[in-house]
Amino acid sequence: MKVIKKKTLQEEIANNLRDMIMKGALEEGDKIKENELCNLMGISKTPLREALRVLSVEGLIRLVPNRGAYVSTPTFEEIKEMFDVMSVLEGVCAYAAAEKMSDSDFLSLEKLHKKLESCFERSNQKEYIRHNNAYHSFLQDLAGNHTLNLIINGLRQKILLYRFQSLNLPERFDQSIQEHRDLLEAFRKRNPEKAEDLMRFHLKMQCKALEKLAK
Repeated sequence: MKVIKKKTLQEEIANNLRDMIMKGALEEGDKIKENELCNLMGISKTPLREALRVLSVEGLIRLVPNRGAYVSTPTFEEIKEMFDVMSVLEGVCAYAAAEKMSDSDFLSLEKLHKKLESCFERSNQKEYIRHNNAYHSFLQDLAGNHTLNLIINGLRQKILLYRFQSLNLPERFDQSIQEHRDLLEAFRKRNPEKAEDLMRFHLKMQCKALEKLAK
């Protein structure tokens, strides 16, 4: 694990911990060993604890007074609720983005899509999720709804881990890239209704993949 750079300390620590949870290095119920993590990342306890508070808001960490911090993942029903809400919100973003999208905006979106295609060809799930996050954030910014941005930003970090996990279902990676191809065509044609429907479908399919993995 690399030593953390000071300028983005709290965020980088939180990202490292999310990555450890994503890869299974930290599992449900595990107690966070502060001394060990501080040594691994070359940090002090203060920024680590700040990062743990961030992750507790996301539901990935449970803070127990006088006992410490523990990995705590939501139940499937809680995850499903998050995806249900996110599908509606991202659908609204897709609709607004399709209405406002200029030719220049579409070219930027197309470049982001090409990065997804490259990750898919290399079977690089982690990079796929990173570029996927940038893709969805771009549409969110293009939609230009400040209130919607605040709500989605809070949920996006919460479901990021589960978006990654959904790709572990053998056919899900293939489905995901095809859904993005369909979305790109809807944006190419500037079809708001189609873009909204496809975005909601995209999120619901991610959730269905998680449900299959949970069985």
